[in-house]
Amino acid sequence: MAGRGISSVCVYCGSRTGHDPAHAAAASALGHGLASRGHALVYGAGGIGLMNVVADAVIARKGLAIGVIPRHLAELELKHNGLSETVLVDTMHERKQIMFERADAFVVLPGGFGTLDELFEILTWKMLGLHDKPVYVLNSQGYWDPLEELIRQVIGHGFAGPETAALLTFVPDVERLFRALDSHVIETPVQARAHLA
Repeated sequence: MAGRGISSVCVYCGSRTGHDPAHAAAASALGHGLASRGHALVYGAGGIGLMNVVADAVIARKGLAIGVIPRHLAELELKHNGLSETVLVDTMHERKQIMFERADAFVVLPGGFGTLDELFEILTWKMLGLHDKPVYVLNSQGYWDPLEELIRQVIGHGFAGPETAALLTFVPDVERLFRALDSHVIETPVQARAHLA
C-alpha cells in the first residue's frame, strides 16, 4: 500500500510581527504555498501578528484555515474571524493537543516564548517516540540561528544524544521548506508494520 503526501500543516509562530518585515513576508509566502498545494493550515486561531499574516494568506488563496483557541483568548477578541473552522477549547493544553492531532507536519516561524513552548513540546514528544511527524524550522533571516546553536550545545555537553539533531530540520527559506514538505511521504500502518517485521 502506498503512502500519502502531507495534507495538513500545523504552523507555530508569533502573535507579533517583529521588527523585520521579512518575517511577515515569509509567513505570507508560506500561507500562499499551503493553499496552492491544498494543504490545510492548522494553527492557534490568532488574528494578530504572524499568526494573522499566515492565515490571511491561506484565506486569500481560498485555502482551508483551521484555528484552535482557548475560550479566554477568544473572549479577548484575539481570534481570527474569517477561518474555515474555529475550535474553541478550555485550556492551552487542549489547544496544543488538538493542533497536534490534526496536523501531518509542523512548521515553526519566528516567534516568542509561546512558539518556543510549542516547538519544544512537540520535539519532546517526538524524542519519546509519541509521534514521527516532520518538524521544520523556517530560519527566516537567521532568526533561529541561536536555537540551532543551543541544540548543538545541549548535544555537545552530553544532555542529549547526537540523534536529537535529526528531530527537526532547519530550512533557510520558504522555497526549500516546500521542497521538503512536497517530498515527504506519510507511511501507512501497513508500511510502518513492515519496518518493524
